[in-house]
Amino acid sequence: MIDTRLRARWQPLVRARRRAAAERQGLVVHTRARFGFSAGAGGSDDPRHRLLTALVPGEVARELFSAWEAGAPDRQYLMILGRALGHVCFRAAGRRADTLQVSLREVDFIEFGLA
Repeated sequence: MIDTRLRARWQPLVRARRRAAAERQGLVVHTRARFGFSAGAGGSDDPRHRLLTALVPGEVARELFSAWEAGAPDRQYLMILGRALGHVCFRAAGRRADTLQVSLREVDFIEFGLA
């Protein structure tokens, strides 16, 4: 599913220019998916659906494109995006909940845009 969305968005004639912009400026990720958590005592680890829109850094775009070029399975994309969205959204870019681990599951939809 994520592979299909990336391929549809990054058309051959504009791929290099958009990829460079994504790797430089980051990607806007808009998704509705089930997120699960593992954290210290007192936290809830029950997975639940969330609607998120977040800017992820260019390093994440590079990881996604590398995985795409290598023919990665969806679970690898989910791992990359779960880690990135966990950092940006749930750990506030390292300002809180530093032990929280986020997993991304059951993607209802996902869209990518340039920052």
